[in-house]
Amino acid sequence: MASKICTLDFRYENSMVKVVANRNCPEIKLAGLTVGPFDEGNEYEVYFWVAKELAYAGMVHFREEDILDSTKLFKVQWREGVQIPGQISELTDDFYPKLRRFIFDLKDQALKETEKYQEYNRTKQLARDIVNSRLKKIVALSAAPTQSGQVLKKLTDEEKILFEQLMKLISEWKAKILESDGEK
Repeated sequence: MASKICTLDFRYENSMVKVVANRNCPEIKLAGLTVGPFDEGNEYEVYFWVAKELAYAGMVHFREEDILDSTKLFKVQWREGVQIPGQISELTDDFYPKLRRFIFDLKDQALKETEKYQEYNRTKQLARDIVNSRLKKIVALSAAPTQSGQVLKKLTDEEKILFEQLMKLISEWKAKILESDGEK
């Protein structure tokens, strides 16, 4: 399962994201890849790993709607809490990769600025609450009779991996427990 999640993370690193140029920049040639030129204020689509490096250099910034922050996490937690039993809210497929990076960045900031440590701890607890809430729902869904495609569409790719593994395990366990011929 860990290798599948690593593969999804690799796929995210190599996905296309939109960024906004902070200043005019000429074309940049990398090993087999060309990015730019960039005109200040215009939006461009580049690989995530390239965008991260360009943002670090101050050349571009991510669009506000694409950045995960504490406010957005609180909204996700609230949505999960108000769902009726057996229902799960929809997350974007890039939620967990963004969450991992957001927590990592906060931890990095907390190591440099002690006042960020409290925000890092609050965010980590918020993330745990979301993961635990969704995990409970995924376990319940995987033990229930066949799920509709609508419910499964609301799961992220990471959650679908878990759901399928749990469903298989629970199905095998039920079959073994309910064997009627008494064989071992």
